Amino acid sequence: EVMLNPDGRLWVDRLSEGLSDTGERLSPADGERIIRLVAHHVGAEVHPGAPRVSAELPETGERFEGLLPPVVSAPAFAIRKPAVAVFTLDDYVAASIMAAGQAETLRQAVADRRNILVAGGTSTGKTTLTNALLAEVSKTSDRVVLIEDTRELQCAAPNLVAMRTKDGVASLSDLVRSSLRLRPDRIPIGEVRGAEALDLLKAWGTGHPGGVGTIHAGTAIGALRRMEQLIQEAVVTVPR
Repeated sequence: EVMLNPDGRLWVDRLSEGLSDTGERLSPADGERIIRLVAHHVGAEVHPGAPRVSAELPETGERFEGLLPPVVSAPAFAIRKPAVAVFTLDDYVAASIMAAGQAETLRQAVADRRNILVAGGTSTGKTTLTNALLAEVSKTSDRVVLIEDTRELQCAAPNLVAMRTKDGVASLSDLVRSSLRLRPDRIPIGEVRGAEALDLLKAWGTGHPGGVGTIHAGTAIGALRRMEQLIQEAVVTVPR
């Protein structure tokens, strides 16, 4: 991940080395030029009244988030590269990140069509683990309808429909509802963070189990409480 801070310092977060200051500096003019170039590529407007750009870079699909004043003191952005290859459950075991028994438990959960929420903070490897679980899903004959707002999940299932949100056109909630009409066996989702939580729980609990998704939370119980909070934001009375 490459990050420009408002002070002009460039930081790089590498998988093998962690976060480090590159020692390079980028002028505010150059930072703004990059943000405007990305905005132009995706057909978006960026100005003080709309100072935020969320996009994917052409060709290789890096995730881009750019900000201009007044929400920051000077241009800032973050560029995240998608994973080059899927880190499988066997890779987790080989790297001593998880025990063989834990990997087998996850494999069995996928085979048993359990719904799985991968919880963690920012840059804790939620997407990496989700892709490992999707690699197990790909070994089944299930029809997979995958939903995300940024291209990060990798699924090699032979019977796959991948959908992505578009601002002002289709939200995650819209796509969850659309997915139900596509005869899915499983509905994985990139990140649960809004009103789609209720639609997703309904889908997972009424004939489409075996979903996988990520959520920002520090603990397992925290993930459930976060889901409840998101549902509460969508409805007046929280179902229990």
